[in-house]
Amino acid sequence: MNASSSDPAATTDPGRIVLLTTSHRVAPGLLSWPAWQVLRSADAVLCADGAHPQLPYLREAGTAVEETSPTAQELVDACAGGRTVVVVATGEGEPALTDGLARLAGSGRVSMPDLELLPASYDLPGARLLDLVQVMDRIRAECPWSSRQTHQGLAKYGIEEAYELVEAIEAGDREELREELGDVLLQVVFHARIAEEHPDAPFSVDDVAGGIVAKLVHRHPHVFGDEKAETPEDVKQHWLRTKAEEKRRTSVTEGVPLGQPGLALAAKLASRARTADLDVPLPQGEGIGYELLALAARAEADGVDPEAALRAAARAYRDAIRAAEGVGPEAIRAGRGDHRDAEAHPSPDTVGE
Repeated sequence: MNASSSDPAATTDPGRIVLLTTSHRVAPGLLSWPAWQVLRSADAVLCADGAHPQLPYLREAGTAVEETSPTAQELVDACAGGRTVVVVATGEGEPALTDGLARLAGSGRVSMPDLELLPASYDLPGARLLDLVQVMDRIRAECPWSSRQTHQGLAKYGIEEAYELVEAIEAGDREELREELGDVLLQVVFHARIAEEHPDAPFSVDDVAGGIVAKLVHRHPHVFGDEKAETPEDVKQHWLRTKAEEKRRTSVTEGVPLGQPGLALAAKLASRARTADLDVPLPQGEGIGYELLALAARAEADGVDPEAALRAAARAYRDAIRAAEGVGPEAIRAGRGDHRDAEAHPSPDTVGE
């Protein structure tokens, strides 16, 4: 750091600055090979944050790191004479330093070193899920409301968020879809965090993810194994066969949740019976329930989701009612916006909405 811009060598070779960035979502010490190469060959390695998580690993590897926060001019001077100086960036990315270097370069009065941005570690797809887990940990520990929640207390929100997700899908609203997927994901992470505290059978979000990964791999032998599947029907048969082997159920009705909406329940039962090649006549009886059962079974046989069909018809009916009231499409959209604005400031009864 004692080189001077008055050194004659600086006029021939201004040197090189390498800004080394890392991701906090990757374990410290797991750096790319180009990063290790430049660290080993550098004339100086600087870091403004003495608590940077990479520093212990760099020093363990034999890389001397100077804890300092140079100005832009000091850094340029340190590179004079063809020296390479690596700056291990903090989480903020050193904006003050880079802005200062930009001002020096723009002045035209300084012979600037080469400036290289070298990502030493990258976020993999799904890396932001780690942030969600960390945020959930803190909320569970510090929020007076969230810290007291139970699986039972949150159950209703899982149902509400699932319905709102379906509504966003059917409305074709991409922004709403992204938000609702996040709300559903929150429910998964929240429940998994609560589950960690169970005294007898704890599990974590990693256990949840590991379980579904194992299930997907096992149920896709045509992707991860030697089975062949040429059509969606082949895939369905693989899925049903492996699922039957896993569950070893005595009835095709096992695993059908009776708490789901009636039309969906009726269609699911009809689908299970049809898939199993069971010729079971629909029960006969008086009343609208048996008529709806027959309609749901007929819809399922025709490849129609009766719940979705009824919701589409209900939306058309809602629009007709609003038209009769003189409420136009703009007011309907504004009403939906008001609904989302209210959810932006949830009470404990609307968490995750």
